[in-house]
Amino acid sequence: MSEREFTVIENEWIRLKDGTELAARIWMPAGTEADPVPAVLEYLPYRKQGGTSLRDESTYPVFAAAGIAGVRVDIRGSGESEGVIDGEYTPRELSDGCEIVEWIAAQPWSNGKVGMMGISWGGFSCLQVAALKPPALKAVISIASTVDRYNDDIHYKNGCHLSAQLSWAATMLGYQSRSPDPAIVGDRWKQMWMERLEKEPFFMEEWLEHQRRDEFWQHGSICEDFDRVEIPALVIAGWADGYRNTPLKAVEGLGDKAKALIGPWVHKYPHFAFPKPRADFHGEAIRWWNRWLRDEENGAENGPQVRAYILDGPRPSLRRDSDPGRWVAKDAWATPEMHLFGISHDGRLTPSAGGTGIGEVYLKSPLDTGTASGEYFTLKPDAEMAGDQRIDDAGSLTFETAPLLEAADYLGQPTLTVDVTCQEPTANLAVRLVDVHPDGTATRVAFGVLNLSHRDGNAQPRAMEPGRKTRITLTLDACGYRFRAGNRIRVSLSTSYWPLILPPPPTDPGLSIDTASLSLALPLLGAHREIAVPEPENPDPLPKYRELTRGTSSRTVERDMTHGMTHYRIYEDTGLSEHPDTGLATQDIRDETWSIAPDDPSSMIGTSTWTCVAKREGWSVRTVSTSTLHCTKSEWITEAEVVAYEGETRIFEKHFKKRIPRDFM
Repeated sequence: MSEREFTVIENEWIRLKDGTELAARIWMPAGTEADPVPAVLEYLPYRKQGGTSLRDESTYPVFAAAGIAGVRVDIRGSGESEGVIDGEYTPRELSDGCEIVEWIAAQPWSNGKVGMMGISWGGFSCLQVAALKPPALKAVISIASTVDRYNDDIHYKNGCHLSAQLSWAATMLGYQSRSPDPAIVGDRWKQMWMERLEKEPFFMEEWLEHQRRDEFWQHGSICEDFDRVEIPALVIAGWADGYRNTPLKAVEGLGDKAKALIGPWVHKYPHFAFPKPRADFHGEAIRWWNRWLRDEENGAENGPQVRAYILDGPRPSLRRDSDPGRWVAKDAWATPEMHLFGISHDGRLTPSAGGTGIGEVYLKSPLDTGTASGEYFTLKPDAEMAGDQRIDDAGSLTFETAPLLEAADYLGQPTLTVDVTCQEPTANLAVRLVDVHPDGTATRVAFGVLNLSHRDGNAQPRAMEPGRKTRITLTLDACGYRFRAGNRIRVSLSTSYWPLILPPPPTDPGLSIDTASLSLALPLLGAHREIAVPEPENPDPLPKYRELTRGTSSRTVERDMTHGMTHYRIYEDTGLSEHPDTGLATQDIRDETWSIAPDDPSSMIGTSTWTCVAKREGWSVRTVSTSTLHCTKSEWITEAEVVAYEGETRIFEKHFKKRIPRDFM
């Protein structure tokens, strides 16, 4: 198909039934009067103008040249869209999404068939909108998303409280405090901005009111009823990202309707993600859209159900630009055969359905164990990725194999079963699967965490019975990995994994581990084909903007030996950059610190400050938002403030504070 000319509509207003107007940017193929086209919707709150424009401009022109319209819409209360956001994946947000799909299908340039795609929030929403079955929605591509909002997002994980929950609440407080662009909305920009500032919620308060898997989290979790999604879904993720489980869960739940693609990537689109190799996302997507939005018989439905990159012994480093490995295909996904390991009498991890063990071992990790855990969802292949695990293994109980005589390949979710005894109502257990290289370097392959009061499920936590031996099974995140001959497989257990997860309230959260009961099950790769996944032709697909100030980032750990505190600090400055066409310059700065005393759970505190700047000639605005989480033995305490400036004049200030009882957490 020859490339079509196209135009870019910088802003189009989509009027909803309640009168609210949402802002859309549209890449429109030429000649739609005679040849209506399909359209792809991406719908999220991160600002099409000065927010996601870099990645939008790397993809939608390619779609438009292929005769597919791209429609990028800011959700209600974000970017230039009217109104105020009311939460995350709320019924109103999803209802608006269904209305947008029908609006697109009704346009004279549309052939009546719409696809949805997105990464992260946009990847979530396209699956959730699909479950609502708007008739014109025919297919989705979901990247770095989830089918389970409670267990596989930034909030909670098997009942453990993720620090990413505060980080993301702080991010959204900063993002949602940003002003609309006067160049698009005109003189009403300040009125719209003030309405947002006055009415925007602090998401953390609502999330903390739901510490167990209740109806709040069931809403929008398509795993509650996979059958509600009746259209084809291409589900993509990267092993270096926190959303690595979703592609396999999607094919398990959606069956033949889903295809999975899993690469080595961080939380980015595959055509510009690291670590390499990348994937030709544009080619993949256009083939998918042509099959389901144009009825082109191109065989997209006949490909393998799962394509995955099997990592081949990568090593932690300051920056992982490329990871060794190979692509494999599983034509039909099935529950993997498990390779079982136990603990021998000499404390070695050995292939066995059961082991003699070394008796019971008491484990109580320092509360700052986990500083090599990396970010929950990674945006860069640097210190955001998990580091050398020897740092965390020092506070852990570890068992490892002898050097492997031959390579071992795995694909799927490992599990660990063990009997534990606890003297408190709850405790956390973290388990890491580690690849130990001949020189001792330790690469994290997979991890899992469990709040023991959630051992029988997340809906109805149940206290541990003090002193009673209890069997628990912990499922680790999915992995695709080759342990090379000569390397060793290690399993590491700890009662802390900070700052990734936050500590429970007891002052003595140690566990007695029955090593004879410990069983590690690793999912064998099994029957497969080795394949090639095409890489993008353009090695640098993102457009270039004018750099006014250079960005910078750092991630540091400070152990204050005098005061007995550990501080984990994150600093990210995007730099100030100006769009060459619109003249809009933006900058976002994240300054976040987590602190804890290694022996005092109540000392934990996290503070995240976001500074968001937007300016053009004659106009400048800035917001500074600070969010804090700390705790007592019985409560979580959240505090936040937003301060807004027009030029250098402070024009608005708002404060939040709430105390929320801990609920088995």
